[in-house]
Amino acid sequence: MYPILAIDQGTTSTKAYLRTAEGETRFVGSRGHRQIHPQPGWVEHDPLELLENIRALMAQAGSFARLGLANQGETVVAWDALSKRPLHNAIVWQDNRTSAETERMKAEGMEAETLARAGLPLDPYFSATKLRWLLDNAPGARTLHSQGRLRLGTSDAFFIDCLTGVFATDVSTASRTCLLNLRGLRWDETLCALFGVPLACLPEIRPTAGMFGRLAGGAVLSASAVDQQAALFGHGCQAPGDIKITFGTGAFALGLTGAAPAMGGADGLLPTVAWRIGAADTQYALDGGILTAGSALEWLRGIGLLSDFAEIDRFEGPSAAAQGVFFIPALAGLGCPYWDRAARGAWLGLGLETPRAVLIRAVVEGIALRAAELAGAFAKASPLARISIDGGVSRSAYFTQFLADAAGCAISVAASADLTALGMLRFCEAVENVSRPEGQDWRVVRPRAGDFSAIHARFRQAVACVRGYGAWPGG
Repeated sequence: MYPILAIDQGTTSTKAYLRTAEGETRFVGSRGHRQIHPQPGWVEHDPLELLENIRALMAQAGSFARLGLANQGETVVAWDALSKRPLHNAIVWQDNRTSAETERMKAEGMEAETLARAGLPLDPYFSATKLRWLLDNAPGARTLHSQGRLRLGTSDAFFIDCLTGVFATDVSTASRTCLLNLRGLRWDETLCALFGVPLACLPEIRPTAGMFGRLAGGAVLSASAVDQQAALFGHGCQAPGDIKITFGTGAFALGLTGAAPAMGGADGLLPTVAWRIGAADTQYALDGGILTAGSALEWLRGIGLLSDFAEIDRFEGPSAAAQGVFFIPALAGLGCPYWDRAARGAWLGLGLETPRAVLIRAVVEGIALRAAELAGAFAKASPLARISIDGGVSRSAYFTQFLADAAGCAISVAASADLTALGMLRFCEAVENVSRPEGQDWRVVRPRAGDFSAIHARFRQAVACVRGYGAWPGG
């Protein structure tokens, strides 16, 4: 079964890691791709560019026997079943072009149905309304549908179809569409009708780790999962009370709940599928997402306020929050527990004396305060046993210490830069009942003495100020 190649196809890049039979894991490479913004709030990728990056990394890796492929989650593609030609750019999970449609559906009382069946609220973050948009707007989609040649799916289904000729997705990714019946683990006819997405155009749903098909060179594609679920597996989370938060473009927390979905969620947390390995019981989780995390730092750099990411570890003196300056990282709306896509990012508490360094510091602290809100939501659902984090900003000592202080508990920081790829390697091994000790190093950051209650209260006030701002006619 070795070597195993794990590919993490993410929002800003595609990365690959190779593991040998001796247990050595090496980084193969990384390839970035364009971020396409046709209109404000619209985010697209070129699916052929993504596919080419996957193929290039496969070629760069050389010979391998198994492939595990992590995907972006809610990002969607429409394509021709025969030619495999995409009909439109992929619509990315961050995209909010269907906000008006989801608001209309909410006003008509449809959210009760999606919560009861899929466990998810009506939000453009999830795939269903984006799939319907492609059906209505992608050139040739309606014609191909009438000919029985239209395929609609999350990005993983497009990659799997192009790489193996098998039209399939995994159960974890299907659970992010708002079209899966979370109890029956099948496409829900009522939800498909509600959103106007033809069930016949959707892929087959398979276990996360199993058999998806063979690649042109004979290797087996044996695992496919949402990147966040792969990271949860990579973190070694096995029991309720263990949660992980991965900081990338956004920041996403997951915590296992066992073999039954926690329908109804808790304090804005949403039930989702964690994974299914072969014929074993499906494992479920609660999910909470911050839609803007690392992308806020990229935005700072893009507008010229941040010259070097190392700056965020060179702060001196009291925190921005202690100085009364806050940043709400709602550049793509607010996720859990608010689910308010009309919210907008903002600094609050600025004065003529506010320097650039405090603006930067407030952004870093805003991401940490939002993550602490996620941890608080999980604590209400189940006593926390352990919080582990990974991803770009987790490498900052200032950020991790501020997060531990804000959350009021110890934070375990992964030494590995990519727990998503580690999770995909583990999924591939789990198919063969191979369990390998990882020897993962963790840096434990403990909270310092102090009362954060006033800062949390001010932050909640700041959040209230930005909620719904984008819905203002002049916004």
